[in-house]
Amino acid sequence: MQCLLFILLDKGIFKYLCHEVKDCIKLKIKVMENFRFNSGFITQKITRLFVLMLLVLPLSVMAESNEIAEERVTLIRGKIVDASSNEPLIFATVSVAGSNIATVCNTEGEFLLKVPNELLERNVEFSHIGFEMKSIPIKNLQSPSNRIEMNMISVSLVEVSVFPSDPDLLIRAVMNRRADNYMDVAMHKTAFYRESVRRGWSYVSLTEAVVEIYKHPYNRAREDQVRLKIGRKSTDYGRMDTLAFRIQGGPFSALMLDIMKDPYTLFDEEMLQYYNFTMANLTKVDDRLLYVLDFEQKKDVNIPLFYGSLYIDTKTLAVTNAEFRMNIEDRDEAARIFIRKRPIGARVWPTETYYQVNYREHDGRWYFGHARAQLSFRVNWRRRLFNRNYHTTMEIAVTDWRETDDRPFRASDRLRMNVIMEDAVEGFANENFWGDYNVIEPEQPIENAIRRIQRSLD
Repeated sequence: MQCLLFILLDKGIFKYLCHEVKDCIKLKIKVMENFRFNSGFITQKITRLFVLMLLVLPLSVMAESNEIAEERVTLIRGKIVDASSNEPLIFATVSVAGSNIATVCNTEGEFLLKVPNELLERNVEFSHIGFEMKSIPIKNLQSPSNRIEMNMISVSLVEVSVFPSDPDLLIRAVMNRRADNYMDVAMHKTAFYRESVRRGWSYVSLTEAVVEIYKHPYNRAREDQVRLKIGRKSTDYGRMDTLAFRIQGGPFSALMLDIMKDPYTLFDEEMLQYYNFTMANLTKVDDRLLYVLDFEQKKDVNIPLFYGSLYIDTKTLAVTNAEFRMNIEDRDEAARIFIRKRPIGARVWPTETYYQVNYREHDGRWYFGHARAQLSFRVNWRRRLFNRNYHTTMEIAVTDWRETDDRPFRASDRLRMNVIMEDAVEGFANENFWGDYNVIEPEQPIENAIRRIQRSLD
């Protein structure tokens, strides 16, 4: 018997309906009295590009090697920590100075950077919000376990004096400056993508891929395109009772967290009126002063929206980072928005959401660099004593890019927007699978899962 459960991951992953229906959406918003949304209307405004399908499937793990010689690169490994507390600095950016090569730390502060041998005379730069940037010559990073300690930046009283008095005017100015602050040319990007599903602490699905992205300019409302380079996967549905998870949308869903490319993901000019904005703090990154602008839905808005923080460059008003969650206090309402179908006899509701996006700067303009989304939910089966907790994580990091005059990818080469990455890639291979592609270092639980998979293939 097959059980199907479709879960929408909310507007942070989806975006509002495509631009063809934008005017219709705005008209409907304007005529609504007291902003009394219903879940059906919200669901209509969200594209169904990222779906979890729970179904019974056989385990399929195939081993195929995609080895790439690593003689062309030098591996730099290490861990980045707060110098005062020794706490790991998660999602810190690690890049080769004067190049477009970069990666990010994992949730344990660990990183792996593969540097082309022709760039070994350069420095590696480490940056994180609220900390002084650190630049270290590559020749000084030859240890197999480099420890990078970063110092927190303090904001002076003089700098505090630039605090804006009207946060609502600030966010409107931010949205109006998008065309000036973000890349206005097409870009060809290389990125690493990872998605995983856990039941409790056990990994039951893990998919990783290196993809190429054709990124349209930020001033054009066109969908980005993705082409698969190499990938691998493993599924262990034997751990899932009668359910198996499949994630639909893959890298496209992660790219929709680029809230400055398409503001419908979070809020556009029409939606701003339904949020309260508050100036929360000032901080720095790479000697750049940032406003921290908090936002949350207004009390009289009775449909789950979002709350979180935007980090805004005080000089250019560019959003450099964002962290946000969905309001899921109303469990039934949140479940109605998230869930399209579910197995008979099962109640499903979200218990946690988290979204994070980082931008990087090049010659005065910003571009999408890294995004991560996490969703947890609970499944309560009728006539079963215990609930089941499931967690899914999706992450993408741009590791290299260049401006391009090339035409977009051919339709036959690119992934579909409803792609299921498990179906698009093969099984696990040896530990040198990624060759000289940069990837995100796996956290310890994922690394343990990878080792278990590889042992089963030996």
